[in-house]
Amino acid sequence: MKESVLVTFDSMKYPNSGFFSFGKSLGEALLTQNNNRFDFTYYVHTRSIYTFTGEVGLVNLSKLHKLIFPGNSKYELVHFTDQYCRLKPQKVSGKKILTIHDINPIHEKRKSDKKVASHIEKLRGYIAVCDKIVTISNFVANDILTYFPEAKEKLSVIYNGADKLHVPEDHVPAYLPQKPFLFTIGFIAAKKNFHVLPALLKENDYELVISGVETPYKDTIMEEAQKHGCADRVKITGTISEYDKAWYYKNCKAFVFPSLAEGFGLPVIEAMHFGKPVFLSKYTSLPEIGGDAAFYFDSFEPEHMQDVLSKGLKEFHDKDLSARTIAHAEQFDWQTTARQYLKLYDECLTGE
Repeated sequence: MKESVLVTFDSMKYPNSGFFSFGKSLGEALLTQNNNRFDFTYYVHTRSIYTFTGEVGLVNLSKLHKLIFPGNSKYELVHFTDQYCRLKPQKVSGKKILTIHDINPIHEKRKSDKKVASHIEKLRGYIAVCDKIVTISNFVANDILTYFPEAKEKLSVIYNGADKLHVPEDHVPAYLPQKPFLFTIGFIAAKKNFHVLPALLKENDYELVISGVETPYKDTIMEEAQKHGCADRVKITGTISEYDKAWYYKNCKAFVFPSLAEGFGLPVIEAMHFGKPVFLSKYTSLPEIGGDAAFYFDSFEPEHMQDVLSKGLKEFHDKDLSARTIAHAEQFDWQTTARQYLKLYDECLTGE
């Protein structure tokens, strides 16, 4: 008889979020790689626009589950796929695995010390009742060991995969750049640090295309663009379609990602799949994920960033580094990720 496994994908509420991409890709890959080993049920948000294409049972999130979860003893194993745990690990029996994507509040320094401490203590409670803890990068694993050394014996790292995006040859994005352009994508908030990017348009004719859910932080970006005299070449598109995203990756001069806090950094690998030069900050997980296939900003001083971009583009094209970049990206594969999780499920259930 197959063992029953509940996998929580309740953070897939917003289609333009990293959790949505993670859940969709991992959920489908688990079904592909399962080979009839486990009886899967997925715990999903009622407002999720995606409910998976394979044959899998679904349980909808309910506010009542904060008090009692009717299936609390139904599953031999529950995998909580992110640290926000709308279904609390304390509410289910059986074996439990928790995937932690980051503890970015300690790096962002935007929340009060009291709120950060509350976040840490809540996470400590989840870790205490779970049998296995997974992080999506070694950087996050080191954070966990710093704040929760008690997790050492049950901690492992499983990298995210990255989808190979495709775009029809005749596709035209909603915003069509009129010049060679730099591209970035992400939630348009201060931690993404996008306001340092307009400085890269000095002494060239590039455009800068920034896509993602808009917040008031976009005003800070445009203020910097005004300061550098390039506001007419900076376009903040808001959210975009998957085809538009793929088109921008495929056609950009370079992908630029100066983020201050990332547990993994999925857009980095998505851009690399297209063989594009990628320029990153040296913060949190990005050097680990980009490896030696990316170029890095040592600081955000405009002159330094301009120099890194100029020299990096020249080196990339002179040495024809596109193939190296694609090879690096191909290490991050969702089918491999799913097989690693399935192996961990087996280990957890057999006590190995």
